Amino acid sequence: MSNSVLVTGGGGFIGTWVLRDLLSRGMTPVVLDIQRNDTRWDRVLGTAAAQVTFVAGSMLDREILQRIADEHDISHIIHLAALLTPSCQQDPYAGCEINVLGSVALFELARGRAQQIKGISYASSYAVYGPEADDGSLGLTAADNRPPSFYGVYKMAVDSIAEQYWRHFGIASVGIRPHVVYGPERTVGLTAGPSQAARAAALGESYTINYTGRVGYDYVEDVARAFVRSALETPQGSTVVDLQSQLATTEEFVRIIDQVVPGAGLRLQVNGVSIPSNIPPKPRYISELFCDWRTTTLEEGVRSTVEFYGTAPSRVAPHH
Repeated sequence: MSNSVLVTGGGGFIGTWVLRDLLSRGMTPVVLDIQRNDTRWDRVLGTAAAQVTFVAGSMLDREILQRIADEHDISHIIHLAALLTPSCQQDPYAGCEINVLGSVALFELARGRAQQIKGISYASSYAVYGPEADDGSLGLTAADNRPPSFYGVYKMAVDSIAEQYWRHFGIASVGIRPHVVYGPERTVGLTAGPSQAARAAALGESYTINYTGRVGYDYVEDVARAFVRSALETPQGSTVVDLQSQLATTEEFVRIIDQVVPGAGLRLQVNGVSIPSNIPPKPRYISELFCDWRTTTLEEGVRSTVEFYGTAPSRVAPHH
């Protein structure tokens, strides 16, 4: 059987760690993305980056998808590519095209090659859950359990589409819902703050995390492992699982950094908006799918992040 895995969005933060996990298993990653990220790949993958095949293009180009599947004998799909919340809010049409229609294109690829493609994992999101209780500014309550953004609506739609592909065509898949993903190379977005604070601690720098609130944190290597295992070990059905996030306030996260790097807490501050926790009302955790699943503790994840930046100067990411 082929061991080639198509990874959409493989140039991104999570995508890069997915590539690292695949390579460690002896798999052959084929990345479809708008552009590659050689600097990030070099830092995370090292010399193994040369083993990654990159194809520039869009999931909306079905000819490219067909060609990749044929030329590389793709056996599994890990689907990460998407426009994120701000882009979807600014341009709902483009968000729908990429996030919904692009996902349908991948499921169609799998339907047309049901004997060849053995498993699919894709990125769902905690954004499918409603806002905090009685958040009047959005006109919704937690009881409505409806997403407050276009991004969340599109992710919810893809979960339903995946269910239809299983029901009507027998295409099995697993959707993964991480919460706040942290770890080495997380540099973009509001919730990149804790990762950047850990980096600052490793380098002896100051940093201010610009949000507050108690949310769930998922270490990036756990998230990558979730996508890889779910693609390689896809069970029958259309499954959606929540990752077992480690709950912490932003201040608690800083205290953990200070435990790992004593004194670093004096250079770290927390100041900003409070973000909702979006805890799933009826979670189905990934441990129900993989009974041997182990979640990295916050201290372990922070220590790994600090070590990544502290051990090799060449790995240090540029300031953003």
